[in-house]
Amino acid sequence: MNTASRRASTIRILGNLALTAGLLVSAITLGSDTGATEPHVLAGLLVAIGIGLRIEAAVSDSRS
Repeated sequence: MNTASRRASTIRILGNLALTAGLLVSAITLGSDTGATEPHVLAGLLVAIGIGLRIEAAVSDSRS
């Protein structure tokens, strides 16, 4: 396994973790809605970062 493929795999795993954390924060916040928007913003940022990391991994994996 070359370094570019290993790097893409690591980025993909981090993207999955960020997506999972964002969706988990969103689900927990919806279950106990207190009216605060900060957790929803955090969940949105985590999901956006996760999607971005997954896209980066796909692009860098297709180049190698």
